[in-house]
Amino acid sequence: MPLHKDDPKSVGGYKLVDRLGSGGMGVVYWGRSRSGRDVAVKVVHAQYAEDKVFRARFRQEIDAVRKVSGAFTAPVVDADPEAVRPWMATQYVPGSSLAERIRDHGALKGPQLRRLALGLVEALQDIHRAGVVHRDLKPANVLMAEDGPRVIDFGISRAAENHQTLTETGQMIGTPPFMSPEQFTDARTVGPASDVFSLAALLVFSATGRGPFDADSPYMTAFRVVHEPPGLDGVPRQLRAVLERCLVKNPAERPQLDVLAKEFAEALPEPDPMDPDTTTLRLADLRTVEETYGGTGSAAPTASGRRRRSRRVLLAVTAAVGALTLGALGYAQFGAADDSAAVSDESASRWAALPDGWQPWRTTVSEPAQWGEIQPLGTADGEVGDASCVRGGDAVYCAGATVLPERLDARTGDTVWRASLASTGTTKETYDASILGVHDGTVLIRQSVAGVDASRATVHVIALDVKRGDELWRREVNDQNAQLIMSGEIVLTVDPGGRIVTARDPRTGLDRWTSELPSGSNCAFLTVGTALYEHCFPQRGGTDAQLLRLDRSDGSVVKRIKTPYDSGVAGTVEGLLAVLPANNSGPDALEDSTFSEVLLIEPDTGKRTTIKLPKTYTGSTTLAGGTLWIAEADGRVSAVNPLTGKESWRTSTGVENAGPPTYDAKTGTVYVASPSGRVTAIDTRTGDKLWETGTHAERISGGGDTAKAQVLPYGGALITVTPDGTVFSLDPADPSDPEEDSSSG
Repeated sequence: MPLHKDDPKSVGGYKLVDRLGSGGMGVVYWGRSRSGRDVAVKVVHAQYAEDKVFRARFRQEIDAVRKVSGAFTAPVVDADPEAVRPWMATQYVPGSSLAERIRDHGALKGPQLRRLALGLVEALQDIHRAGVVHRDLKPANVLMAEDGPRVIDFGISRAAENHQTLTETGQMIGTPPFMSPEQFTDARTVGPASDVFSLAALLVFSATGRGPFDADSPYMTAFRVVHEPPGLDGVPRQLRAVLERCLVKNPAERPQLDVLAKEFAEALPEPDPMDPDTTTLRLADLRTVEETYGGTGSAAPTASGRRRRSRRVLLAVTAAVGALTLGALGYAQFGAADDSAAVSDESASRWAALPDGWQPWRTTVSEPAQWGEIQPLGTADGEVGDASCVRGGDAVYCAGATVLPERLDARTGDTVWRASLASTGTTKETYDASILGVHDGTVLIRQSVAGVDASRATVHVIALDVKRGDELWRREVNDQNAQLIMSGEIVLTVDPGGRIVTARDPRTGLDRWTSELPSGSNCAFLTVGTALYEHCFPQRGGTDAQLLRLDRSDGSVVKRIKTPYDSGVAGTVEGLLAVLPANNSGPDALEDSTFSEVLLIEPDTGKRTTIKLPKTYTGSTTLAGGTLWIAEADGRVSAVNPLTGKESWRTSTGVENAGPPTYDAKTGTVYVASPSGRVTAIDTRTGDKLWETGTHAERISGGGDTAKAQVLPYGGALITVTPDGTVFSLDPADPSDPEEDSSSG
């Protein structure tokens, strides 16, 4: 919303750009710091600024938010509770509120509801772990960010041990449809269980579009909350029993959050690639639609072409079709396939819409930048080594041996910028970089530069602005004993001495917390689901390693779990950690490893179950959608159920030495790519090969078999990166050679 004429131009040094909203306490603005960082600035209404109790409540909100730090909350950036009009700046979270999402698009279902429920449970765990009770969890206080929900507005929260409720103003504390019974009857007894009640009421609203105690007035709503059972009509059956237990009147009888996390995961399972939203629509089904509704007055399907070289029918099915849901668009292909790849009629309807402005493209990271100012390091001898990329929004960020960090436009492949972090005389033997991640307008780089003795390198973590590639901060690190990562809203670094781990803010580099690496161990940090782990292997060897679950807020160890020494964590399935006992350890255990079993570990108790596999596999693996996808060196790809060990299918492809498969739940497809740039798409249900391209790489990387290719989904398009630095994007519905349509660099 535009600024009002009487709105301030800046607050606390933050330039105000727009209004984000206005409420009973104050106005929330979209602000921007001098460095260009976006923040949300809450400014208290002038009429409340002189109210001592209100100021105390605002200080309480600032203190509460500062205590909480998690993937699903918005941290405080700056604040001044003593200003003439008190204000607080928090991380800016792009996205509408849950209330707006339900209003504009209706109730949430399936994967959306699962993501919300599990995200809010983790947010409340972070909040309660900090000793805070939110007390106003409602749809307007949940932002629907791209990477998950964010809980905001701690305006009436309090420390769990502090029984001062600050009700002297006579205002009701909370929002009636989402308040717990104890908030109405005795506010002094409000504790973490109150937030569990509000969470359940919010999820009923999210699943049905109405609250469990809705009435014609706030007073009747309050009466129903305190005295009547909840209305749960329309709530998915498997979820209803869980929510009923959360909505009991007695706080002591409500489940704990760690129990809820497991029950929500079971009641709202990960989406099946073959559910109605992703099931391939077969031509026989389309003909049935035409025969059934032709001549009945219902809207008929209309024809349109998606790409100039493919003849397709775009089926627009109106509400008159009734129970048959095709999603937004369904595609079916008729006629001859493209020369470069065979696309079946049955698979043509599965593909998603392409991003706006996208076109097929191919480039290399050794191409000069558009303006020619910064030359790539690999042009001296024509060789680029072990390039890898990360996608963020409409951009692709790449780096590698001889590859200076750079940003490509994901729609066209154009080079947007290349960072001038090393001279063009630097060689492959002395320069290496990799992308740790992208967050808050910042791309994080691990850079290693060696002198004459290539075995002794100086390593830095460097933050670059995503828009211009300007350096924001850098820290020298020693990652010989710890593999660094970016996990959610923090980047983990190790001091030059190699002992102290620091969690930093990606944008500013400021410390969030520090901890010490276990003595005598080599460790790797990893994110499993939403949890942060540290997998540590004794340097002296042995039979066991330790998997440490860390508290995101302070780095403390929450749980210690033993794993085999040679093993890697593949991910989670139905709340269990899936560990692969392999012939190497750490994250590398998921690439080029040999294994014949899966170790399932209950994360809270450490209980282990060994699942024997039907054969011994050697290759790269991905655990996603409840399935272990395995790409073997000879090109065979397998789908294995990690809970039973049963192999669903095994398919031969021409993609040898592939990297970890890429799973796309929306289209029911798994993709694999080879170092030569050959890409294969496989139906996840049947194992049928949908198509396979030719090679696209300029050359095989000097890394040989150890270098792996990547497939990065981008909306309805795919972006593939080969180790030699070739990057290309194609339409999976028409995977022809990008160079036949366009090229850019």
